[in-house]
Amino acid sequence: MQTVLTAQTDGPGLYEITGELRRWLAGQGDGLLTLFIRHSSASLLIQENADPEVQTDLIAYFDRLVPPSDHPSMSYLTHTYEGPDDMPAHIKAAMMPVSLSIPVAAGQMMLGTWQGIYVVEHRRRPHARQVVAMLMQG
Repeated sequence: MQTVLTAQTDGPGLYEITGELRRWLAGQGDGLLTLFIRHSSASLLIQENADPEVQTDLIAYFDRLVPPSDHPSMSYLTHTYEGPDDMPAHIKAAMMPVSLSIPVAAGQMMLGTWQGIYVVEHRRRPHARQVVAMLMQG
């Protein structure tokens, strides 16, 4: 069983897709859910969904770790023609997962109490990010 979810983003941040996945999995049995994001400048992440400060701090950390290409520390970059956020977005996506595997029991993801699944947008402008979800049962 598979589907493609679309997450609308409006700039850097974490966009939770846990609810959409729960609705899609409802009524299914046991299996392994595999998620894959179809983009090279965005990521997937399992992270705390109780306190939004966690998400804010993560984005701030990654922005500090990999600043825009017009920052003096990034002067070595050559892929800069798509804007100062483009190559840093590719670097961040290379450092973070682009696929996830989550066990499913009786149609429920076996996430921890405070865990949610997020699309992580690394670009500044809005995007429609596609996430392929596949449940392997058996």
